Amino acid sequence: MSEFREISSTVVEELGEVFRRVPLDNIEAALDALEKHQRIFVLGIGREGLGSKAFAMRLTHFGKTVHWGWDDTTPAVTADDLFIMPTGPANIPHLHYIAEQVKKTGATLLVATAIPDGPTAQLADIVLTIPAHTYGAEGDVVPTIQAMGSLFEQSLWIFWDVLYLMLVRRTGARFEDLVARHRNFE
Repeated sequence: MSEFREISSTVVEELGEVFRRVPLDNIEAALDALEKHQRIFVLGIGREGLGSKAFAMRLTHFGKTVHWGWDDTTPAVTADDLFIMPTGPANIPHLHYIAEQVKKTGATLLVATAIPDGPTAQLADIVLTIPAHTYGAEGDVVPTIQAMGSLFEQSLWIFWDVLYLMLVRRTGARFEDLVARHRNFE
């Protein structure tokens, strides 16, 4: 077996194990929140942020008003909003500070993390656990051969896509309608 086949097979096996171990207890609460809130804020850092920005894009295609938290044009968060924040280890100081500020607004805070008992996850109204190895954390997570937080980051991207597909199916949305909301000036 070539090195590529060996490594790619191991990575795919790791991802499969993560998804077999994802707790299902808060999936419905997350879907309820996505369906209920018209305005959604998404904020993440590094590769977690990149995957979450892709999720924000899909929510825009769904018809939600979505703001990427780091944009200069992002408005104030209100009690009527949903704020989504991935934080693999749930203990990154500046993300924790942002979560504290969001909680003061009364917005619904959804945290996706590998460590559901981490400090930032404890602030959340909804915690989605993705039990993949992540950078800077220890816990009951799927181990990996990969560097730093790669397994969590990959899992997060796929997790968001699965959650989105569940939202589309749940609401009966049509892909044609979603495509019509895609940016049209490319």
